[in-house]
Amino acid sequence: MVAKNQTAKAKSNELRLTRVYDAPVKLVWDAWTDPAKAALWWGPRGFTITTHSKDLRVGGHWHYTMHGPDGVDYPNKTVYFEVEECAKLVYDHGGNDEQAPLFRVTVLFSESNGKTTMDMCMTFATPEVAEELGKFIKKAGGNGTWDRLAEYLEKSSTSKEIFVINRSFGAPIETVFEMWINPDHLSKWLPPQGCDMQVIKADVKVGGGNFYSMGDGAAMKLYGRLQYLEIDKPHRLVYTQQFCDEHENVSSHPMAPCWPATMITTVIFSEEGDEQTRVTVTFECAAGTSPDELAAFVAERGGMTQGWTGSFDKLEDYLALRLSK
Repeated sequence: MVAKNQTAKAKSNELRLTRVYDAPVKLVWDAWTDPAKAALWWGPRGFTITTHSKDLRVGGHWHYTMHGPDGVDYPNKTVYFEVEECAKLVYDHGGNDEQAPLFRVTVLFSESNGKTTMDMCMTFATPEVAEELGKFIKKAGGNGTWDRLAEYLEKSSTSKEIFVINRSFGAPIETVFEMWINPDHLSKWLPPQGCDMQVIKADVKVGGGNFYSMGDGAAMKLYGRLQYLEIDKPHRLVYTQQFCDEHENVSSHPMAPCWPATMITTVIFSEEGDEQTRVTVTFECAAGTSPDELAAFVAERGGMTQGWTGSFDKLEDYLALRLSK
């Protein structure tokens, strides 16, 4: 038996991110470059921004303040090094009059079949700085900025309110898909922190579904069901979700009576390398949702982000445990 040569993967001083938006490149470009539009999505969930001035040209700047949900302000002064309309932006990020920039950003925009691919590269001084700031961005919910952009673009294009969240996992796409489609795996990571899940019955096929219960081991217990509308292994899942009673009769959420009766969930699995898979979850309300229910859905985006983040953290741990065996 001949051992294969193995070399440690070199650490990079870059962080890369790719998103595909169902919108023409002009709409995406305007969302980035028009301060009034950027104010509707820029920053992690819960943050807002105030633009003081913007001069979109080589050598120009974007001077703005980010306002955190805790009341802390973060002054920013972005300097542009390259500006190619609807194609490319290069700028420094995280600096201001008193602080040097934290990293340089290169963003490429390209359109194909009405969809826009956004390729972003963040370049840091050293691999160590890239690793530390990457952890900080994740912890602070910074990647939620690009989910908020997807929501903004959808509303601008179709007037539809959606919720979007992404996470990349260090596992092959077939493995990550299996974690989602197999009820035994799903029940291990999907419940919120502190809760468990029991799949009472499962029929994993288009037209079939799952009936399950969730609880915290004390007073709280709820029931729900999902029905599969599309199963395209290992790339795409679409299913409806409804809260039920213990007899599988559709009912309202026990703690949120105004929550929409039926939600549609779309899950996209994308390869980011042999051992890396990005998952994109999109929630939307089904037809017949009332204005009050829609308002409750929009108001709960922060809570949904928190819930999904906890579930994704559990999925990361569960995948690491299984892949280590």
